[in-house]
Amino acid sequence: MYNHAPAGYECHLCRIVAGLENEGWNAQSDVFWRTEHITALINVRWWAKTPGHALVIPNQHIENIYDMTPDIAVHVHEAARQVAIAFKRVYGCDGTSTRQHNEPAGYQEVFHYHLHVFPRYYGDNLYEDNHAHRLTSCDERRPYADKLRVYFDHLTTQGTI
Repeated sequence: MYNHAPAGYECHLCRIVAGLENEGWNAQSDVFWRTEHITALINVRWWAKTPGHALVIPNQHIENIYDMTPDIAVHVHEAARQVAIAFKRVYGCDGTSTRQHNEPAGYQEVFHYHLHVFPRYYGDNLYEDNHAHRLTSCDERRPYADKLRVYFDHLTTQGTI
């Protein structure tokens, strides 16, 4: 319903879910948590004062919120909650924000549902500086993914998630 992916669209988030690389975009080293239903990774695009923000994506290809079903949504949003808690514990941030975009008019650029989870800091001006973003390198993202991977591996080992 209300789909905008062009014919023959090759979804780079589906490639990440499948364990493949995406030249110039996200890499497998960005993935810090994977379950049967979701994949969580450090996003390639960063804003100046909120480094290391994450995407939570359903493993099933779903283009947007209109196609999201409750049985998948519950896993995506629980994962976003867990990532927000991880940011508080691992990054020591002052707060968190989430956002999600649908259709080109809603600023959706990648046609696979993804929920952004941002670490927030006093004075970060994330929404005021929305235009001030840049693409990052794998090396720049790796320390953030590594810290979160350790955190989620520990929770999984302890059986708490």
